[in-house]
Amino acid sequence: MNIFIDMIYGYIRVSTDKQTVENQRFEIEDFCSRQGIKVDSWIKETISGTVEPDRRELGSLLSRVRKDDLIICSELSRLGRSLFMIMSILNLIMEKGARVWTIKDNYRLGDDIQSKVLAFAFGLSAEIERNLISQRTKEALERKKSEGIKLGRPKGIPSQHSKLDGAELAVSIMLLAGTSINQMAKLYGTHRNTVERFIFMKRLDSRENLKKVRDLNKGGESLPLRLI
Repeated sequence: MNIFIDMIYGYIRVSTDKQTVENQRFEIEDFCSRQGIKVDSWIKETISGTVEPDRRELGSLLSRVRKDDLIICSELSRLGRSLFMIMSILNLIMEKGARVWTIKDNYRLGDDIQSKVLAFAFGLSAEIERNLISQRTKEALERKKSEGIKLGRPKGIPSQHSKLDGAELAVSIMLLAGTSINQMAKLYGTHRNTVERFIFMKRLDSRENLKKVRDLNKGGESLPLRLI
């Protein structure tokens, strides 16, 4: 391999006793065999991904991981079940100079420019903003119901809303960084058609929008934007 790696950790998490860790271990061992590397230490746990890392074996791993260490797992969802939690974990790992590789997602996240851009873009779409949007939407719907307004759109008319609403800047940054539509879809847990439709409806790939996003960094202090 062309990069230096110190310790290699294999992280396995299942949600219930009915699930087996063997499938994930086989995936990781097979992957390592193809890469010519070997896991030095295994971390296995049976616990929900919604539980905070410091209450899991993962928390112990995060406390001892060091620069040039590598954590391998089957997919990002093994780290956590929410976008905010996963990004917090990845940011901590990258701050320590360690790396995370996933097999199914095919991510290679570490102390490099592309990883920092993706982490920054992801952070802009944190769940707190989506929750605020969701709450405002619910309040508006309840108000319309109380006014006797029939909800729902006429048949055949496409919705103007997207599950990616609020992620305009993040998606724009990823477009500038050359992130593929498929990768964006994986990051947001949605279909590539949803991402393409969102970009088209919001005109995020237009020259005007991309120039505006670049100009946001003029005079700013944001490292990821300066690296675009």
